[in-house]
Amino acid sequence: MRQYLLAFFICLTCSAFAQTPIDVDKEFAFAAQQYERMLKTHPDTTKFPQSTNPDGSIRDMKSDWWCSGFFGGSLWYIFERTKAPSWKEAANKWSMAVAKEQYNTGTHDLGFMLYCPFGNGYRLTKNNAYKPIMITGAKSLATRFDPKVGLIKSWNKFQSYTYPVIIDNMMNLEFLFWAAKESGNKQLRDIAITHADNTLKNHFRPDYSSFHVICYNPDGTVAAKKTAQGAADGSAWARGQAWGLYGYTVMYRETKDKKYLDQARHIADFYLNHPNLPADKIPYWDFNAPNIPNEERDASAGAIAASALLELATYGGPSAKTYYQSAVNMLQSLASPAYKANLGENNNFILKHSVGNKPGKSEIDTPLIYADYYFLEALLRYDALRKKPAFKS
Repeated sequence: MRQYLLAFFICLTCSAFAQTPIDVDKEFAFAAQQYERMLKTHPDTTKFPQSTNPDGSIRDMKSDWWCSGFFGGSLWYIFERTKAPSWKEAANKWSMAVAKEQYNTGTHDLGFMLYCPFGNGYRLTKNNAYKPIMITGAKSLATRFDPKVGLIKSWNKFQSYTYPVIIDNMMNLEFLFWAAKESGNKQLRDIAITHADNTLKNHFRPDYSSFHVICYNPDGTVAAKKTAQGAADGSAWARGQAWGLYGYTVMYRETKDKKYLDQARHIADFYLNHPNLPADKIPYWDFNAPNIPNEERDASAGAIAASALLELATYGGPSAKTYYQSAVNMLQSLASPAYKANLGENNNFILKHSVGNKPGKSEIDTPLIYADYYFLEALLRYDALRKKPAFKS
């Protein structure tokens, strides 16, 4: 029933928003109102807002959960837009709440956990207290790199395999590049490049869709190609495609190596030209989910892809305007009643209709904190780009 209601809202909103510029001030005003409520319901900084439980209550997680940095990161984005000191104070508070994870060597997600809050905080305030936290965290992340395998290990184990690497891991490489520049530790940059190169070699199919999990042998050869959160081992899990798109766009930004730009464009073309991508450009949770069109959408994948496409568009090429306009269409959809919550509802998250792990029966058709984060990031990128004549819609 939810899918049919969503389709109804989409039909109502698609034509109306087709040529309408996004009111970024309005979107951030709404985000601020929601997150003011979120802050009031979260006085304890050991409980990080994550999603909604099946009974409708809010789902909170601890600081060692991979999403713990997104709330602080979103608060920094609201501060960036509003310049209000209260948001700076809240963002600092929730960033410092994850500082202890700088010593966590048991996860590959330290880019999400540390760079999203502290990286944005440092970018906006130049608070030198944030630098050593991030540099220590990057060194912790680097301990998960085995030069014999040539990749950063994701989970400690997956099924019977002991060296799984997921496409999501591409998102943590930006953190290593930053730390390499700030610390002078070239090894961190080399690790990021080696990981990206081996992911490019092994994670992608001929059509430029991505596997979710590649399991490696100790010598770096591929043992298996699997999925954990997708519909099938051979399917194109939507958020995984968005992670890859974003990750290789960042790789080009950091290295200016054209092979990464080519890869990002190939992934974008796969994503945007897929016959199962809906008209509003917010994908089903998996491009090959078995019951399309009666499958859940994933607003988080749409938000990540929109942010990535806006950056990719700045690198030119014959499809630059297509990437830009597609991203704008995604943001228009996400800002519409089909995906955006009503004020004071949705446990005070901004977006509805994301999917965390449907095969694992977790976070299905719920809000997700990282959907909000990348939506706000994409809005800021859109606002910067729309002032440039080459991208003005």
